[in-house]
Amino acid sequence: MFGKRGATPLPSATRPASVAPAPAPVAAPVPAALPAFDEGLSARRSEEFYAHKAQVFAALIESIDLAQLAKLDLEAAREEIRDIVSDIVSLKAMVMSIAEQEDLLEDICNDVLGYGPLEPLLARDDIADIMVNGAGRTYIEVQGRVQLTPVRFRDNTQLMNICQRIVSQVGRRVDEASPICDARLPDGSRVNVIAPPLAIDGPTLTIRKFKKDKLTLPQLVRFGTITQEGATILEVIGRSRCNVLISGGTGSGKTTLLNCLTAAIEPTERIITCEDAAELQLQQPHVVRLETRPPNLEGEGEITMRDLVKNCLRMRPERIIVGEVRGPEAFDLLQAMNTGHDGSMGTLHANSPREAMSRLESMITMGGFSLPSRTLREMIVNSIDVIVQVMRLRDGSRRITHITEVIGLEGDVITTQDVFLYDIIGEDQNGRIIGRHRSTGIGRPKFWERARYFNEENRLAAALDAAETTEEARGAA
Repeated sequence: MFGKRGATPLPSATRPASVAPAPAPVAAPVPAALPAFDEGLSARRSEEFYAHKAQVFAALIESIDLAQLAKLDLEAAREEIRDIVSDIVSLKAMVMSIAEQEDLLEDICNDVLGYGPLEPLLARDDIADIMVNGAGRTYIEVQGRVQLTPVRFRDNTQLMNICQRIVSQVGRRVDEASPICDARLPDGSRVNVIAPPLAIDGPTLTIRKFKKDKLTLPQLVRFGTITQEGATILEVIGRSRCNVLISGGTGSGKTTLLNCLTAAIEPTERIITCEDAAELQLQQPHVVRLETRPPNLEGEGEITMRDLVKNCLRMRPERIIVGEVRGPEAFDLLQAMNTGHDGSMGTLHANSPREAMSRLESMITMGGFSLPSRTLREMIVNSIDVIVQVMRLRDGSRRITHITEVIGLEGDVITTQDVFLYDIIGEDQNGRIIGRHRSTGIGRPKFWERARYFNEENRLAAALDAAETTEEARGAA
């Protein structure tokens, strides 16, 4: 937290007799234009408010024993801080409205016990991303739209302290010697920090938030991400232990979809997940979660994704799930898929199923494997059964645009067939994309035999028939 500066221990002497005024640090400039994020908050928070907050915070740190405070539970510590801050405001005779005092109390409690100005944003479940560009500018993404907020930090030092507090919880560090760090919050939200000297205008913090209530395939159907027939096909794919690759761009919902697909896994199966920052939250009881480790100060001790994938093969996995394939671990994952670990899954960045296979080939080649191109493509064909493509459209909505099978090789070309597609028709008067999911008319996909082996062929046939019937009805209309 913050360093102790010789204070009166809590809770025996929680009321300071007198408080010396402390100079206010220079606050970061307020952005010129703010959107309608919280107009009441914007109106209440003036430069004077931040000056008062800086004085009260400095006096508070001088008045408490942080070691004693750490022994209290969260609610008791919050009450102690609120009492002391109220006394400081009275002693300094600060002229503040009741609303400003409440804001001040809440802000300072968040600074000492939580993540400072980020706390109200983290509490909101409708925010998908939080992007802090230095102390003075914080953006959020809500319903696919990015907007500027009035949230600001006291200075870049406060922002850096909060970044260090976040990454230290998972045993990582961020400083001038190691200015780039991936971490996670306790709820699994993904965190990236890049600090000076690499970030010129101050520390940059990016948080990919996850909803408290995890999304499911039925919810994706309600949101229009996929139709009911498409969701059933995805469930059959998951239950039939097909090897699945989820492809998409940044922020398209790959990890969310991966979480949804894993819901179809039987609770008796042993699952091992490998991730750079653990964010998958599987509901099955038999899950082993593995996470990479960066090098230490001496540049030693690094554990890469490839190390994890190779090691998990010795842990008797029934399914291997890789959070994101981005390097030479692609080779080890394909080998695992091809040697008895059916039903393994992973995500990677690509704009189409065809590009996803090209990227797999490129990542294996970049790992130093000097294999003939045809050999690599044979490995991909023998390992990957289905590629699911997700896309974030220009209106901010997310759609599953392809459910594509990998069929085989014709010469040196990998052949695929689309089972389900999403067509963009146009847009409405509000700029929202209008589109439709459709079946391509494939009556018996390649994974039909696998589905029959797991007694899922009736559900698969019903979903494909329903999708075709819906398509015919649309055509007739």
